[in-house]
Amino acid sequence: MKKNDNDFHRHSSIDRCTVVELPRHYDAEGSISVVENVDGAPFSVRRVYYLYDVPADTCRGGHSHFALRQLIVAISGSFDVTVDDGARRKTITLNRPYRALYVDTGIWRTIDNFSSGAVCLVLASEPYDESDYVRDYGRFLELTSEKRADK
Repeated sequence: MKKNDNDFHRHSSIDRCTVVELPRHYDAEGSISVVENVDGAPFSVRRVYYLYDVPADTCRGGHSHFALRQLIVAISGSFDVTVDDGARRKTITLNRPYRALYVDTGIWRTIDNFSSGAVCLVLASEPYDESDYVRDYGRFLELTSEKRADK
């Protein structure tokens, strides 16, 4: 599919946005979680970035993607991720470094309610490409309008 194909949004579903348990290895000297070949993340990581020093009253995200998929992890602290497929939405609190939220294509996501010292790690399936973003919620609703017409 081409990146401008509406199918990414037309067929998106928050049901595919699931919390994935990352492998945990721990002993008296500390814990480690390794992110490779993770069940529930059907992509190879092509970009990694993290958010930190985010004021508690700030909302990040506020967009969807045509092709990009993500794993979002609260490396430190906690925050809420709200996923929206145009017909339904749900909010997931991330507060454990061994749990990642898988976000599929065509899903509007916002991240807010950051605790003090929170670090949000994002593992992405694609390098940065501005043309892959839908940043206007009205446009997102247009792309997902068939879901609401079916009801």
